[in-house]
Amino acid sequence: MLIQSVDPSKLSKGELPHPPEFERVEDERLHRKQRLAAAFRLFARYGFDEGVAGHITARDPEFHDHFWVNPFGMYFGHIRVSDLVLVNHKGEVVEGNKPVNAAAFAIHSQIHQARPDVVAAAHTHSLYGKTWSTLGRLLDPLTQDACAFYEDHALFEDYTGVVLDLEESQRIANTLGLKKAAILRNHGLLSVGHSVDEAAWWFITMDRCCQSQLMAQAAGKPVLINPDTASLTYRQVGSHFMGWFNFQSLYDMIVRQQPDLLD
Repeated sequence: MLIQSVDPSKLSKGELPHPPEFERVEDERLHRKQRLAAAFRLFARYGFDEGVAGHITARDPEFHDHFWVNPFGMYFGHIRVSDLVLVNHKGEVVEGNKPVNAAAFAIHSQIHQARPDVVAAAHTHSLYGKTWSTLGRLLDPLTQDACAFYEDHALFEDYTGVVLDLEESQRIANTLGLKKAAILRNHGLLSVGHSVDEAAWWFITMDRCCQSQLMAQAAGKPVLINPDTASLTYRQVGSHFMGWFNFQSLYDMIVRQQPDLLD
């Protein structure tokens, strides 16, 4: 099927792949864990790792106040499905035998609690994301890709060190509100989604948008997309479906190249 010059926001589910539906919770859990392990491998590929910093979480489909997360101190590029750890709302490991980053629990527990619609959240200290965060400002609608975040990302300006306090995590969640992403000043980026796929894709493309704007500003005075066109483009490229869909080819690529992530 040839799809050309079509508004992706108007395509029906019958014309493109769409997120799977599951009859058994066990199948949905495995699917989320496979996507989560793949997201870590992709984050390593994009250079989003920074020592022991960074985490992506996926809400468990059965126990909604539990989420799956990466073991503390494990390199993103080595994470397999079997390495993932399940944490409850108290921060207790209920499945797995590896430690969990306290900051990961603090940030993600409050986001998952505040946003029942969110299945996954991602935060790392990516190079361009953390560099852009030092400017203390939102991204401008400079490109089609950046329009995915037009009026749909927030700025958290209250940096006080490593996030270990649940009250600060609650402030981050409140600042995020119903948006898909946040810039944590002097810290990095945070993205969320209705699927692991969506949250991971928004993080990947947001970091690249930070890189693009940094380069554009260094070269001269960028020309912004006008508000009406930015809003239109947001509706075309910024939906939950487009976030999910953009991740699919990356998932296929990383599984083909690194099939051990599914172990």
